[in-house]
Amino acid sequence: MATGTEPQTHSEELKSSIRASGLKVTAPRVAVLEVLQHAPHSSVEQVFAEVRKTLSGTSAQTIYGILASFTGAGLVRRFDPPDSPALFECRVGDNHHHLSCVGCGLIQDVDCVIGQAPCLTPSDDSGFTIYSAEVTFNGLCRACQTSGLPTTG
Repeated sequence: MATGTEPQTHSEELKSSIRASGLKVTAPRVAVLEVLQHAPHSSVEQVFAEVRKTLSGTSAQTIYGILASFTGAGLVRRFDPPDSPALFECRVGDNHHHLSCVGCGLIQDVDCVIGQAPCLTPSDDSGFTIYSAEVTFNGLCRACQTSGLPTTG
């Protein structure tokens, strides 16, 4: 049963996570985190459009800056699907991967292929210290398959 305190509690959780990352809590930062929690895999433009609905004075540059600081602080993960603008999500620290539908653009999370981040061990690291790896599985989602879109391999 709803008690009427859920939005306040959720907002306080967002503020706490921002503070814990060492960043100052601002209304635009809370709004960006809120958008990404409800719409993971969002582009800067999508986040900007959603934030402007409640904070009309917010600029695109502010959103770029917030996403950059959140990414640097480890609150948000940026990933770059092929032929797409960068996308952002709140699921961080687990080195998960993504499924990407080439028909409709749907993006879904998928856990690491064989357990504890095996993809972090490349055949040759060339002296790099590896922090993360991006794996995107491209294909057709069920809806696109049943709609008759051609499959390619």
